[in-house]
Amino acid sequence: MGKFLKLVSLVFHPLFVPIVGTLTYFIITPKYSPLEIQGGNVLPIFILTVIIPIISFLILRNLGLVTNIHIPDIRERKYPLYINILLLFLILYKVIPNNYIVELYYFFLGLIAASMTALLLLFLNLKCSMHLMGMGSLLMFMISLSVHFEINITIALSIITLLTGLVASSRLYLKAHSKAELFIGLCIGMTTQLLTVKFWL
Repeated sequence: MGKFLKLVSLVFHPLFVPIVGTLTYFIITPKYSPLEIQGGNVLPIFILTVIIPIISFLILRNLGLVTNIHIPDIRERKYPLYINILLLFLILYKVIPNNYIVELYYFFLGLIAASMTALLLLFLNLKCSMHLMGMGSLLMFMISLSVHFEINITIALSIITLLTGLVASSRLYLKAHSKAELFIGLCIGMTTQLLTVKFWL
């Protein structure tokens, strides 16, 4: 059971939230999106939010600024967040405008707001769950897409809700967070996405 929950914690790492949200949009949307537009968004977003952060983590670890991929220490969490926010801004101003999709623009704006909120909490010596923040962002984004396009994706929403609970259980089992930190992370993720809805829904 312990190995399974560790795997869950790794597979649903917040690192994958931006690319999963992007792929989710292209799967759900009824709008016609040529392969050029899909590739023009998916590939650079994958590079900027998965490949570069992994390389950055390896560099930070070699420099002794972080110890492991889950970054349990409050002081260590600031460096990946700085990098994450910078890369998300890069996507917002350089990647998305080339193949503008309003839903993705505000999804990434919500991710930036969530990351900046998590960073602010760190300066207040408070830690929130980045895992739950990511799952909350995905869940609210999918709900918003369902309403926006008037598409019934109840099964998908049920699965992501179940997975969110599974991720929360894994973080508790691994003693990575308290219940309060999980709840705060989930609220930040859902709220920041909800606040952007009025601009595109």
